[in-house]
Amino acid sequence: MSPTHQIQDPKHWNRIAESDFLWRSLSLERWDCSNFTDQHLGTHTWKQFFLHQRRKELQLALAQPHNFIYKVTKNIAYEMELAYLSGNSLTMKEQEKSIICSVSPKQELCAWDVQEGTMIWSSPVQEFYFSNLVTLPQMHLAITMDRKKTIKVWNCQDRDALAILPMPESCYCMEAYLTKDGPFLTVGDVAGDIYTFTLPGLRDVSKVTAFQYGIALLHCSPDKKWVFACGTYSRTLPQVFLTESLVRPSEGSAPLSTSLPHKLCVSACWTPEVKNRITLMSQSNTGKKTEFITFDLTTKRTGGQTVIQAHEIASFQLAAHLESPIWMGANDGYTIVFTNGPYLLLFSITGFLLQRFEDHQAAINNFWVDPRYVLTTSKNSVHVYMWEEGGRHPYLRSCCHLENIWHDPTTHGCISSVMCDNASIVLKVTVSESSTLVMYSLNM
Repeated sequence: MSPTHQIQDPKHWNRIAESDFLWRSLSLERWDCSNFTDQHLGTHTWKQFFLHQRRKELQLALAQPHNFIYKVTKNIAYEMELAYLSGNSLTMKEQEKSIICSVSPKQELCAWDVQEGTMIWSSPVQEFYFSNLVTLPQMHLAITMDRKKTIKVWNCQDRDALAILPMPESCYCMEAYLTKDGPFLTVGDVAGDIYTFTLPGLRDVSKVTAFQYGIALLHCSPDKKWVFACGTYSRTLPQVFLTESLVRPSEGSAPLSTSLPHKLCVSACWTPEVKNRITLMSQSNTGKKTEFITFDLTTKRTGGQTVIQAHEIASFQLAAHLESPIWMGANDGYTIVFTNGPYLLLFSITGFLLQRFEDHQAAINNFWVDPRYVLTTSKNSVHVYMWEEGGRHPYLRSCCHLENIWHDPTTHGCISSVMCDNASIVLKVTVSESSTLVMYSLNM
């Protein structure tokens, strides 16, 4: 058959549409599954894998309040955040357990089965208060920092920590991530130093002095190629590091980095769909002026050396009548979402208002953004939104509203934390100095 006839042959296109190469490429583009192999697939094809993951993603978007069951438990430290230890895993399982980590008032690290509403593991009581908690779900690891400046790595199965490392200074922020070179932990301390360690062993890999002041923000890009760092002193320029130079440093050479030419940064977010794009939010010291600035990061070989270049591609100043946001998020690289009183607003990166949602009666008091969903909370209600595919209009779709259906008068406090995966929504409700964990899971 000639090439022309082959192109016109429907069987030819059917073979392409079923090819593992096509569906594996689509999967790699959409999810961080570079470590997922044919062995993980078992008897399934890459097409089956792709469609299965998409079905899991859409579950939450299609759910209605009656599709959820909920569990309520107390005994949560009010000042500590929550973190998923598992959930959203790239598996072919129909039912997957969602497990979260929290800290108890007695300073135990705890793991909870969200679907069952039960605590499935806890560490021994710690002598010093926890000050930071991050997880690496791909390896089922939790990493803590305590007020004695000690980092500990836990697998949330064994009684004791897998590794313990005293630090010279307290650390404001930690970021755990998985690269082609393995799992790593990057830490920013109050002296302005950035440390990178292997996981789970906490072997020292690199140290760089990024600022003369403490480090307030550390964010790894979706493809793990870049690490954003911002200092506590607002007039210091933020920096972006090439992750490879932090995890595989060259002897005698400083890690590759560049400054982003904008001060007064208070928040930043990478865009999952355009992985080298980052948007900064800056605010004046009075909080009356808010600006959003978007950069693209690239590397270039010059004179035998690699340099990082930051290109400002868009910016806009928020109108004076709008409140300065506390939270922000992004998805497709061309829009920014943030809250304003009871409203959720979606702007283009050049400053055009694209959508305004009015799903809450009172001011939004918490916010969660990931590559698939946006969650907002107000008083005792949660609203779920889903990003549209490929940045298509209407960009963000309103899905489901959950009111305080657990009917417990002792939990009528403020929702101080919210997060979700494909099959669950978890809230931390705080009253005075005690907190309650409310775990919604899908029952569809």
